[in-house]
Amino acid sequence: MIAKSDQPIWAVGLMTGTVLDGNIDVALIKTDGERIADFGTYTLAPYPRSIRTLLEETLDQARVWNFTGPEPAIFREAEEALTRAQSAAVKDLVESYGLKMADIGVVGFHGQTVLHRAPQVGRPGQTRQLGDGELMHAILDTKIAYDFRSADMHAGGQGAPLSAAYHAALLRDADASGDTAVLNLGGVANVTWWDGKDNVVAFDTGPANAPLNDFIKSKGLGEMDRDGALARAGTVDEARLATLLQHPYLAKPYPKSLDRFDFGAAMADGMSAEDGAALLTAFTAAAVGKALDLLPHRPKRLVVSGGGRHNPTIMAMLASRAGIEAVPAEALGWKGDAVEAECFAFLAVRVLRGLPISFPTTTGVPQPMRGGRLAG
Repeated sequence: MIAKSDQPIWAVGLMTGTVLDGNIDVALIKTDGERIADFGTYTLAPYPRSIRTLLEETLDQARVWNFTGPEPAIFREAEEALTRAQSAAVKDLVESYGLKMADIGVVGFHGQTVLHRAPQVGRPGQTRQLGDGELMHAILDTKIAYDFRSADMHAGGQGAPLSAAYHAALLRDADASGDTAVLNLGGVANVTWWDGKDNVVAFDTGPANAPLNDFIKSKGLGEMDRDGALARAGTVDEARLATLLQHPYLAKPYPKSLDRFDFGAAMADGMSAEDGAALLTAFTAAAVGKALDLLPHRPKRLVVSGGGRHNPTIMAMLASRAGIEAVPAEALGWKGDAVEAECFAFLAVRVLRGLPISFPTTTGVPQPMRGGRLAG
């Protein structure tokens, strides 16, 4: 139990992205849901191959289902398998750090997004994350915050991005001038900007690694463009890029969010591996530039988290095509691979304390919204 509402507690956060890199991100932080008292530790826990294959099949079936009719039976099988695997990963991380599960105030269990559909005029948004909070509570015997997005979407919000509250907490200690923003490059890219006072803005800027990874896989060249080598060797088709940049999403005012498949590898159809990788990488960077122009104040620096920051070509293109200095999260002493998992530890404490986790300027809800469900 929390002795006083403002005492920082140890919390574990879990994240598995839509890119399906086969890993569970697990992070331990100490926080009161407003400031970070201790960055604890972080690990990547690989899924067994069988679960990874199961999740790939689940994502394929989810796209066919598309929120119509009964859910595919595979959802239940995948949900139990990933809940058990992630529970084991939490226990391992906590014990490796010299703590016991009894020392943990709450676990933030994001679950695996299998489908996310942003709201449109006359049609509310829908989202589905697989993750059984009650089962995880039974296994770990600690409080579990889960299902972070549904309440936001029921209230008319986008359900994403939810990282804004945590990014703003990080910026509070780094740069509260509005000149620094946080860019997360996962399957989709999202930006968070904070003015140092009351205004936090966050939205999905466009694709990040998902179309690029899918394109590389379709060419039989592995899982990703490692070190941006293919894109660096290719030539950007500027005419094709200019056409892609006319996509209405990029000019649309925020709040706005994307599904992993809204921008796909088909953007590079018919191109060589090098030129296709160059085009998709340039598109990601240029879309970020268009997003920065939508902010109340265009920042001068981006702090980049997520897997995309390991790609030197995308980092260089952020400078040349988005017109901004881009530095990896580590430049500010953050753990760039851990930020998303840390975020759900942070949000779990906010759920526990009844603090809002989404806002009108981040997801488009009518007022700051509490969210998440609590098991235990």
